[in-house]
Amino acid sequence: MSIINPDISKAETLPSRFYTDGETFEQLRKCFASHWHFAAHVSEFEDNNVIPLPHLEGLMKEPLVLTKGDEVRCLSNVCTHRGMLIANEKCNGSSLRCTYHGRTFALDGCMKHMPEFEDVENFPSSNDHLPIFPLAEWNGLLFSTLEGANLEQLLEPIIERIGWLPISDFKYDSSRERDWEIDANWALYVDNYLEGFHIPYVHEELHGVLDYDDYLTELFDGGVLQIGVAREGEMSFDLPKSSPDYGQQIAAYYYWIFPGLMLNFYPWGLSVNIISPISVDKTRIIYRGYVWDEAKLGQGAGGDLDKVEMEDQFVVEATQRGVSSSAYERGRYSPTRETGVHHFHRIMTSQ
Repeated sequence: MSIINPDISKAETLPSRFYTDGETFEQLRKCFASHWHFAAHVSEFEDNNVIPLPHLEGLMKEPLVLTKGDEVRCLSNVCTHRGMLIANEKCNGSSLRCTYHGRTFALDGCMKHMPEFEDVENFPSSNDHLPIFPLAEWNGLLFSTLEGANLEQLLEPIIERIGWLPISDFKYDSSRERDWEIDANWALYVDNYLEGFHIPYVHEELHGVLDYDDYLTELFDGGVLQIGVAREGEMSFDLPKSSPDYGQQIAAYYYWIFPGLMLNFYPWGLSVNIISPISVDKTRIIYRGYVWDEAKLGQGAGGDLDKVEMEDQFVVEATQRGVSSSAYERGRYSPTRETGVHHFHRIMTSQ
């Protein structure tokens, strides 16, 4: 029997060990490798055709690099000679060259040249080429995995809801990059993200933009959608008639995909949150931004994301201290406000 009752009105929240026990942390961390993760947006190739993916190394324990030659590929970023990382920063070139001993690879991963190897027998072999990893694209968003299931099936609810958005036309904005380390378990950060319950108490300015009474949470297989409805006069999407939400004042679509990917769509564009576990009580939060309409930046629900982030970090870090107390073991869910958290906990305990 699952430790999370499927009936939210009867269910208790996760036992505190899920946030404080090192062995439990390591068991859950292994599940990251078997899921799809955000790699990049196609606009990042406008100035570079080699893009290392250190954030995926943190998630999947595998150094990877995107290359764009005749097509976009996701390759191992580990030299097949002595294991040196090949690409350490974005660049634009016709090949990949290891800075340790000069081994050179084509952009498709094939080994092309290696100094001082003229007398090596049976060289090169297929083992000297860079392994290729799964890569999939949806509407300009690139995803990779080590062994993930069907991505299109996972994204189907998102496609049905916001497939009208021209996400492939969004532009990468390096000024919106953020990388924070917080003193809290990764699952606590996800818990906080998955409910609007705390907005009136933690995010005063955001609460002034969103209509709390109309805040919606919808569950789907492998994820959660939260819809922030704008208060009268606040920034909202200009929805086409093809949208299921046509006629409503939608301020934001907040998508979470298990285990730690958050796609936040605003009228100005997309903010991606990548949640990367470091240890049982330490997590890296990575932000990437892709702009659709510069004129709408700084307005509405997506107006001051740094402030919202700092407010969230404060409560999550304080909650980490709280769940570590001998006085706390489990709580209960609000059936009206914490369905997303309940859904996450049921997914996590089924891994």
